Amino acid sequence: MDVRNLHGSVSPLSAREPLAEALPGWAGRIVVAEAAAELGELVAAEVAKALRADPDLVLGLATGRTMEPVHAGLVRRLQALPSGELNTIRDHWRSFNLDEYVDLAPGDPRSFGATMRRQLGDPLSIPPERLQLPRGLSADPAAEALRYREAIAAAGGIGLQLLGLGHNGHVGFNEPPCLASAMGRCVELSPSTRLQNGGLFGGDPAAVPARAITLGLAEILQARRILLVVSGSSKAPILSRLLREPANPALPASWLQTHPHLQLWVDRAALDG
Repeated sequence: MDVRNLHGSVSPLSAREPLAEALPGWAGRIVVAEAAAELGELVAAEVAKALRADPDLVLGLATGRTMEPVHAGLVRRLQALPSGELNTIRDHWRSFNLDEYVDLAPGDPRSFGATMRRQLGDPLSIPPERLQLPRGLSADPAAEALRYREAIAAAGGIGLQLLGLGHNGHVGFNEPPCLASAMGRCVELSPSTRLQNGGLFGGDPAAVPARAITLGLAEILQARRILLVVSGSSKAPILSRLLREPANPALPASWLQTHPHLQLWVDRAALDG
């Protein structure tokens, strides 16, 4: 994929490491931005374009530092639309987040639900019920995972899925090892994931909830299109593995390369380390 054709910027993909050593399956599927801010704008532009083309598009959304500039860019782009077009997108909005912590109330500012309201719902005046997430306070997390899977199926499935990449290769909260057939469920979070997510919990990994409800790789891979977004030098080691390893349970994100409509969006820091 030539970035110039998509966005008017040039990025010599084939000549640089580690792309020269990437598995053949990644050819034509990688978009490179120079910095995280630019990456966020490019991904936001792609999502806005998709929503303008089809306001009924069902979005699969994610949280995390990588997604913050994406959400901010999407808000700017949608707010700049003519009011009639923005109202159409708002009125038709349907999104499902990947995951939510167990035992955090939706009003808890550290919950993913609260994050989505701050970053997208409130700025765009999207009704909370249109920004769907698993119910972290459910008395039966396993039953809630099933209900959530069924809600997505009833909506016609995910049309466009946004994903970040965890330092240990997880997507959603699908921790390694994980098979492509894994379905939405309640999971125990690994120590590395709790460490990675400790920022909103006073920097204390022990304060991060030990469990979460997540979509499985099975549901993620059923999305009609997937944008995997990776930024920052801290992600360089896991991105390097992702580009070189065949699909395998030890690297859950590696299963994404089997999807026919996957794009990998990265910045130089993640690519070059």
